Amino acid sequence: MTQAPAIPRRSDRRHDREIIALALPAFGSLVAEPLFVMADSAVIGHLGTPQLAGLGIAAALLTTAVSVFVFLAYATTAAVARRVGAGDLPAAIRQGMDGIWLALLLGAAVIATVLPTAPWLVEAFGASGTAAPYATTYLRISALGIPAMLVVLAATGVLRGLQDTRTPLYVAIGGFSVNAALNIGLVYGAGLGIAGSAWGTVIAQCGMAAVYLAVVVRGARRHGASLRPDAAGIRASAQAGVPLLARTLSLRAVLMIATAVAARLGDAEVAAHQIVLTLWSLLAFALDAIAIAGQAIIGRYLGAGDRDGAKAACRRMVQWGIAAGLVLGVLVALARPLFIPLFTSDPAVEGPLLATLLVVAVTQPVSGIVFILDGVLMGAGDGPYLAWAMVVTLALFAPAALAVPALGGGLVALWGAMALMMAVRLLTLWLRTRSGRWIVTGASR
Repeated sequence: MTQAPAIPRRSDRRHDREIIALALPAFGSLVAEPLFVMADSAVIGHLGTPQLAGLGIAAALLTTAVSVFVFLAYATTAAVARRVGAGDLPAAIRQGMDGIWLALLLGAAVIATVLPTAPWLVEAFGASGTAAPYATTYLRISALGIPAMLVVLAATGVLRGLQDTRTPLYVAIGGFSVNAALNIGLVYGAGLGIAGSAWGTVIAQCGMAAVYLAVVVRGARRHGASLRPDAAGIRASAQAGVPLLARTLSLRAVLMIATAVAARLGDAEVAAHQIVLTLWSLLAFALDAIAIAGQAIIGRYLGAGDRDGAKAACRRMVQWGIAAGLVLGVLVALARPLFIPLFTSDPAVEGPLLATLLVVAVTQPVSGIVFILDGVLMGAGDGPYLAWAMVVTLALFAPAALAVPALGGGLVALWGAMALMMAVRLLTLWLRTRSGRWIVTGASR
């Protein structure tokens, strides 16, 4: 009788070790990515306000373009992890190569679209006459690095599926360091201005892609996997990514609607909203790191045909999500008075910011569960359900958010609508997880 509880405890400890081993490096690589833009901003900011404004517009366009294709990482992670669980490493790497070839094709299409339309895109984004030339220059040069950025996404998914999150961390750190050095050297040393910053970023991104490709190619040769493009495999990767693309676009629409509504509330409110959104995104990195571990672990268990292992891992990761959400929520609530002066000294901004951050703090445990279940279902390859659930969430969020100005609500009310959005996501994800329909075993779904 006394020995019975030891089995689940041992199982939990095993899952804990796996989660920590995968999540910590994943968090580091996630945080390293925004540092590219921060490094560019720090260097270009000393050139002048028009240059910095131009960078802001171009960076927003580039970030949107690349984030739309994040499914390259998510879908590849799940597919590769399944084949790892099934014990077929050559097929796992072959699946990863299909994702990388798809990334190259999509990158070429984006370049062909962005280069001729860059001035129009910058103008549509509302750039001023002084900032527009700088934004166009940066956008056109940086667009040349988009194929490399997409290859990095796909290759990151390959390594995550292979249960390796350390290599992406090392590559991200190296890429950031090279990018910062090149920015300083090309902008000031070579006197290239904002164009030098763009070229530095492109070179760093291409270097990162080259490192990833070298790692994947070495693994392919070791296990006898083909490196040639396979039309059927590329098509299958694209089909698996379509639902996740719909999910991502719906989520982006939520954030865009929230920002548009904040802009209607006034300058102080939209300024406070931007600060809150920045913090919210940073908190999301911490929770997403656990979700990434979930994608890799769940995919591997399902590929191995271990239904009980997948359920146990899901349960343990939800516990991690709740705990992480509680810790982050308490930290945000307690650190609000210290955090706000770092961004603003305007009393008109401080008031709504202080109250809105409390809403963010209270909803962190919910966010923790949502991110984890999202990762679990991605790892299971349950993309169609995730797409449907996010579209439903958008349909419920949009009228609630758009009603805030009409009803005289402020920023707290808007973030109350954001809390509603997370609650709807929690409900839809929990219902799916509870149903067990996501548990489909085998090397492919």
